[in-house]
Amino acid sequence: MTDYYAALPTCMGWMGVLASERGIRRLALPQPSPQRAVEALQADVSSLEMAPARFEGLRRELETCFSGDSTEFIEELDLDGAPPFFLKAWAACRSIPRGETRSYAWLAVRAGSPGAVRAAGQAMAHNPIPIIIPCHRVIASNGDLCGYGGDLDMKQRLLDLERAPRL
Repeated sequence: MTDYYAALPTCMGWMGVLASERGIRRLALPQPSPQRAVEALQADVSSLEMAPARFEGLRRELETCFSGDSTEFIEELDLDGAPPFFLKAWAACRSIPRGETRSYAWLAVRAGSPGAVRAAGQAMAHNPIPIIIPCHRVIASNGDLCGYGGDLDMKQRLLDLERAPRL
């Protein structure tokens, strides 16, 4: 089975994406250059096929998202090998409405393990597909922003984009 990758230009920066035949496996948050975007995938791409045209639909969806408009990401995901709790937490995260936030405790409950708040945090920390699995919408129970791989400024920027009134 062949894996594919690309660095996608968006209005927020370059985003690296890696996919198998079954779906997206990794998505890197915006970076200042195509090289940094590919490096942020944290994968050896030397044996993979570079295929930017394969991800054109995803690039358009990301642009729509970053312009502040609502978008439904329709790409298939390939999360093969992830722990069952992580899969449940990621599915719960995807159910958080755009522009809203939920706590790690809420996420743990929705993933079926109310006492697993730290595990919910670990699931978000190991999210291989940010934006599509919108871990920026998960915050501390006291309302504070915390724990985001793209730094807290990026987390706040994404939330502000989603909450901005559309004209």
